[in-house]
Amino acid sequence: MDALIQLPFFFLLLALIVGLALGSFYNVCVHRYLTGQSVIRPGSHCPACGHVLSWWENIPVLSYIVLRARCRSCKKAIHWRYPALELLSGVLALLFAWKFGPGLPWLVYMIFLGIFLVASFIDLEAYILPDILTYPAAVLALISPIILPVDWGETLWGSLAGAGVFLALQQVYLRWRKLDALGTGDIKLMLTLGALVGLSMLPLMILVSALSALLVALVYLRRASAQGLRTAIPFGPFLCLGCVLVLLWG
Repeated sequence: MDALIQLPFFFLLLALIVGLALGSFYNVCVHRYLTGQSVIRPGSHCPACGHVLSWWENIPVLSYIVLRARCRSCKKAIHWRYPALELLSGVLALLFAWKFGPGLPWLVYMIFLGIFLVASFIDLEAYILPDILTYPAAVLALISPIILPVDWGETLWGSLAGAGVFLALQQVYLRWRKLDALGTGDIKLMLTLGALVGLSMLPLMILVSALSALLVALVYLRRASAQGLRTAIPFGPFLCLGCVLVLLWG
């Protein structure tokens, strides 16, 4: 708390605003990846009727409240993902600003947070972690010690161990139950997450991720379409959550 008080209020406020604004862009990335559209064109519009959004309809979180969660033109409901992703992006940007302060490390972590959020929300809806996100993230994570105050050995071995453990789990379960229970996207993601938390904090990250996934799994299993232990549950978002929590408080 003392560190939070000592940080310039302007920087914390700026971090929150930047995070909220980026969250709006992340929503565009998620939606257009899922629909196969370009991220650049067309401009911001209602996915249901094509209504072009005015500036005041594009204000993160606030516009959702003012519009009462409905499009001004066609009155169709606005997906809950939009305010959730914007708010989550803003809060995480603020927390990392509090943890690391102004400087290059905060900017680097903001890049990773963006990748984690976009990948997680895509995984929640489509059960896929896109290579266009996981591969560049892994490269950036492996060279991150150039800027971040972390050890090269911890980074390299954390990356290899994280991906190696998940690859082993995937192959064991595949041969034992004849099921591909762990997606290859999760293995690729672990190249990044293991590098960021390092080898020494990797077990804690996996434990936190597994516990959080277990809690949410109960919700999935209560669905009418659930198939017991064969029910598909996206693990990528929980791996990202575990990584973020360890980076902040591990």
